[in-house]
Amino acid sequence: MAATIPCISYSRKMPTSTATVSGLETKVKLGNSSSISSVQPLCQSFKPATLKIRHVVIRAIASESEKSGPSGLSIDLRGKRAFIAGVADDNGYGWAIAKALAAAGAEILVGTWVPALNIFENSLRRGKFDESRTLPDGSLMEISKVYPLDAVYDTLEEVPEDVKTNKRYAGSSNWTVKEVAESVKNDFGTIDILVHSLANGPEVTKPLLETSRKGYLTAISASSYSYVSLLKHFLPIMNPGGASISLTYIASERTIPGYGGGMSSAKAALESDTRVLAFEAGRAGKIRVNTISAGPLGSRAAKAIGFIEKMINYSYTNGPMQKELAADEVGATAAFLVSPLASAVTGSVVYVDNGLNTMAWHPTALHFPCRRTESFSSPA
Repeated sequence: MAATIPCISYSRKMPTSTATVSGLETKVKLGNSSSISSVQPLCQSFKPATLKIRHVVIRAIASESEKSGPSGLSIDLRGKRAFIAGVADDNGYGWAIAKALAAAGAEILVGTWVPALNIFENSLRRGKFDESRTLPDGSLMEISKVYPLDAVYDTLEEVPEDVKTNKRYAGSSNWTVKEVAESVKNDFGTIDILVHSLANGPEVTKPLLETSRKGYLTAISASSYSYVSLLKHFLPIMNPGGASISLTYIASERTIPGYGGGMSSAKAALESDTRVLAFEAGRAGKIRVNTISAGPLGSRAAKAIGFIEKMINYSYTNGPMQKELAADEVGATAAFLVSPLASAVTGSVVYVDNGLNTMAWHPTALHFPCRRTESFSSPA
């Protein structure tokens, strides 16, 4: 993928990231990317180049040969148990977070949307996820148990009859938030880490002015209140000193045309709730609460937005780092946030988007026609 910059030349080589505990090196060939309609014609472009990227990997247990090497900080989650809500395939942020926590030594439990449960479990059993399950030491990530979950409903009494009788829910039971928390308690006793990685906006492709009340409230319920409900019901079984994280998006504070249906409002609510929950869960159970504002990722779920590739290309072209965001990078940040290394971090929105959130203007906006010679100064 190639990035373009207007009337600005660079000869400096892109640096290689080495902020890892241990890593897997791959080479990514950068080719031409499709342009976005909102971006103006550019004067100069980078030539295709080979960029070496070091995928972030968390490792809990060093081999004998590694023990003799240099020592340093490590993320150690051995003895910890994590419940990740919203894992239904192997290409989203929820999966990447599960892998990072597993690589750091945590035991993994997941909650999968009921209609997707059979496909997910069958794919696990048949080995379709084996390649993506592979951890740095060559072993496969183990998921101790997969729970059916529909986080839109807190209790069975709230579930409409048409949902109860829906064939996609046939054969599953105990899938409301309260029931799942009780099942986890019965099966494992306690957890240390709670991850919210789910969202739904049935009218996400509609402008806000065309969004129905039902569509708006559904987005809020599924994408933000679901986190409040999860933490409410899991907090009694979380060990003191534990941590919880969710996933948000920059549309909570900036306008992203096309990201509609109330989803931007839901993300804003999620970030506000993060601060309030950090206080309440911190006082009630010594639990830290943070959210990760992740950049766009071409996951299966994100394709419902309809223009995810344009979002990725825009981020690549206009972000400070000019590289695609890897799900592993979000996973590594999550592993840090739930680890003892982040013991004083709570109530925060942590941006993992290659710095796109820092940009006020995209670079093409700085391309002034050559005939304009007057000087520009910042306003007083």
